[in-house]
Amino acid sequence: MTQTNKYQMDMCTGEILPKIISFSLPLMFSSILQLLFNAADIVVVGRFAGDNSLAAVGSTSALINLMVNLFVGVSIGANVTVARFYGAKLEEDLKKSVHTSMGLSFISGILLTAAGLLFADDMLALMSTPEEILPLASLYLRIYFLGMTATMVYNFGSAILRAAGDTKRPLFYLLASGVINLILNLIFVIVFHMDVAGVALATALSQTVSAVLILRCLMHETGAIKLVLRDIRLDGHKVAMILKIGLPAGFQGIMFSISNVVIQSSVNGFGSIIVAGNSAAMNIEGFVYAAMNSFYQSAISFVGQNYGAGRYDRIDRIVVYSECCVTAVGLLLGLAAMFFARQLLGIYTESPEVIEAGVRRINIIMKTYFLCGMMDVSVGALRGVGYSVMPMVISLICVCVLRLVWIATVFMIPDYHSIETIYISYPITWAISFGVNLLCFVVIRHRKWGRKAVT
Repeated sequence: MTQTNKYQMDMCTGEILPKIISFSLPLMFSSILQLLFNAADIVVVGRFAGDNSLAAVGSTSALINLMVNLFVGVSIGANVTVARFYGAKLEEDLKKSVHTSMGLSFISGILLTAAGLLFADDMLALMSTPEEILPLASLYLRIYFLGMTATMVYNFGSAILRAAGDTKRPLFYLLASGVINLILNLIFVIVFHMDVAGVALATALSQTVSAVLILRCLMHETGAIKLVLRDIRLDGHKVAMILKIGLPAGFQGIMFSISNVVIQSSVNGFGSIIVAGNSAAMNIEGFVYAAMNSFYQSAISFVGQNYGAGRYDRIDRIVVYSECCVTAVGLLLGLAAMFFARQLLGIYTESPEVIEAGVRRINIIMKTYFLCGMMDVSVGALRGVGYSVMPMVISLICVCVLRLVWIATVFMIPDYHSIETIYISYPITWAISFGVNLLCFVVIRHRKWGRKAVT
C-alpha cells in the first residue's frame, strides 16, 4: 500500500519531529476555530435574542458534552485501529476498519438523536434548569440533536483521515461549515427572528455540510482507505478493537465532566464575582488546551501507525518529541495568557472585580498548564499501543477521585478554605497522573518490545 495523495502522511519513515509539527498544526487551528465559532454562536444569541435565550443555550452545554463525550471517545478507538492497520499495510483489515468505523458513526448519531428527542425535558429537569428557560432549552436541545448523525460522521471520518496522516482537509471542512454556521445564525436569528431554534438549526445544517464533505473526501480516496457506501457494515472483530480503546476514552471524558461539576459547585460557594471570573478564565484556558490537545491526537496516530508497522524504534522518539512540543506550546501560551491576563479577561467583562477574580485563576493554572498537556500525551501514547482501560483508571483515581478527596479534606481546613486551594488541585493531579501514565508506558514498552527495538 502506497501513499495515495499529498494529504496523507507516512508516519513510519523519515524525520519524526517535522512530521509531528506538520500533523499537529492543522489540528490546533481546527480546535481553535471551533472555539471561535462556538463563541460567535453565543454572541449572536446573546445580542439578538435576549438573556433568556442566552441562558437556555448555555444551560445545555454541559449536558451535550456529557452525552457526546462517550461517542467521541469511540472515534478515538477508530483512529487507533485504522492507524495500526494503515501502518502495518494490512489492506483488508484497513478496509474493514474504515467501513466499520463509518457504520459506528451512523449508529452513534442515531442513538444520540433518539436520546435527545425522547429525553430532553427529563435530562434538563434533572439538571435543575430554571423553569423560565426550560421550554427554550428543550427546543434548542431537540433541534441540536437532529444534527448528531452528521456530527458523528464528521468526527469518525476525521479520525480515519488523521490515522492516515491527513489533518489538513478536516480543517478545511471545519472552516467551511463554521462560516456557514455563522452566516445562518445571523440570518435565522436577526432576519427571521427564530431565536434559539435558529441557532440550533444553523448548527445542525452546518454540521451536515461538514459530514457531506468528509464523506465525499473518503469516497474519492484510493486504496483500502476508500469508502464505498454499500460496503458499510460492522465487522465484529473490528468493532471489538474499536470499542476496547474507544469506550474507556469516552468514559474518561464523562468522568472528567462529572468531577468538574462537583468542583464547580465548590467554586459557586465563593459568590457571583468569583464564578464570573472563573468562567472567563476557563474560556481563555480553552484556547490553550485546544493547542496542546493537538499533540495528544498526534501521539495517538503516530504511535498507532508505528506500532502497527512494528517500528518500535521510533515510538520512544515520538513520545519524547510530543512531550517536548506540548510542553513548549503549553509554557509559551500559558505565560502569554498570564502576561496579557487583564486584557484577555477584558474581552469577556468590563468589571474590575471580575477581571481580578479571573487573574487569580490564570496565575495558578496557566503557569502549570503544560502539565495537563504532558498528561494527555502520555495517555495518547498508551492508547496508541492499544491500552485504553489503564489510562482511564489512572485518570479516575489520580485526577477525578484525588480532586474530590482534596475538596473534601484540604479545602475544608479553615486556613485553606480559599479559591486558590481549589485551583492548586489541578496542577497537583496533572503531575501525578502524568507520572503514573508515563511509568506504565515504560513498563509496557519494556515488556512488549524493549528487546526488539533498534537503538
